[in-house]
Amino acid sequence: MDKLKVIAHIHTDFPEKFGVPRQSGVVKSLTGRIVFEPEFRNSDALKGIDEFDYLWLLWEFEGVASDKFTATVRPPRLGGNETRGVFATRSPFRPNPIGLSNVKLERVEYTADGPEIIVSGIDMRDNTPIFDIKPYLAYADAHPEASDGFAGTHIEERLEVAFPSDLLSMLPADKRESAIDVLKQDPRPHYHDDPARVYGVSFAGKNIKFQVNRNVLTVTAVE
Repeated sequence: MDKLKVIAHIHTDFPEKFGVPRQSGVVKSLTGRIVFEPEFRNSDALKGIDEFDYLWLLWEFEGVASDKFTATVRPPRLGGNETRGVFATRSPFRPNPIGLSNVKLERVEYTADGPEIIVSGIDMRDNTPIFDIKPYLAYADAHPEASDGFAGTHIEERLEVAFPSDLLSMLPADKRESAIDVLKQDPRPHYHDDPARVYGVSFAGKNIKFQVNRNVLTVTAVE
């Protein structure tokens, strides 16, 4: 098989991995802009795409490639203490660093440099390479009766977020709701539980500092 071609890159508010939602669709307000590579900036390639509500994105995990196959991983959902088979998880540490996300199609914008796709519910950091885009088909892709396995029995609890108004106002107005929703998901590794520790999430050009005590996340600074 020929080497996969990168057809586009998605631009998001996350310059780093830390803070990115662990699944697509979890923070519905997070948006991304898909910008095609010059070879694929052809409006005809998107003809009919606006008839669909959701899209599948196939993309590349960066910085996780390994020449050695590891059969088991430690899912964050299980606190990092239990192992599961790599093919029974969505861990980025895989034989091939390929991610799959289901995102909402917001609109297509036609620019002087070609068409660009705006999507929401993203779970990718800025400048992530995109390999392919396919429409989501509810009649074939939706299985509401399906079991979620161990992921369904370890539902992540959302945190209460205390974000002082003077600090919140330092974020762009259209990014504030998304920032709060990102923090509610608890960006920390599941095995971290140190109330004195200060964390920082890079988001929308700012570094949001916070601490977590029990189920309350308190923002301490925006830099």
